[in-house]
Amino acid sequence: MKVFKNTWFGRFSRREKISAAALWDAVERANNGQIDADLGGGVIKQRIARSGEGKSKGYRSIVLFRKDELSFFVYGFSKSEIGNIRDDEEEQFKKMARQILSLTDAQLNELVANGQLEEVKNNG
Repeated sequence: MKVFKNTWFGRFSRREKISAAALWDAVERANNGQIDADLGGGVIKQRIARSGEGKSKGYRSIVLFRKDELSFFVYGFSKSEIGNIRDDEEEQFKKMARQILSLTDAQLNELVANGQLEEVKNNG
């Protein structure tokens, strides 16, 4: 399993102090069938616990997801800031999933090398 975050989510996770362990926890829950919301087309919404609090008061993340293979954190928000994503945003994430989930290892490595993606290391 490889887990990545795009540039936007990287900034969001640094600003909100979301750890790699919290991201891996969200992916592992999804791999075990504990998906908070399956939006279809390889797009899921997963909760991420806020440090020192539970998942219900934490963050929501949009993840492009292929079980046991790839996960891409592409968008995140605090439940207190945004109730949910709009329908047009959901459609854009589905289009993005079709493209990103079909990339080869070489293409992924190139995106990491040029800074568009960052691999999230599992230190656990």
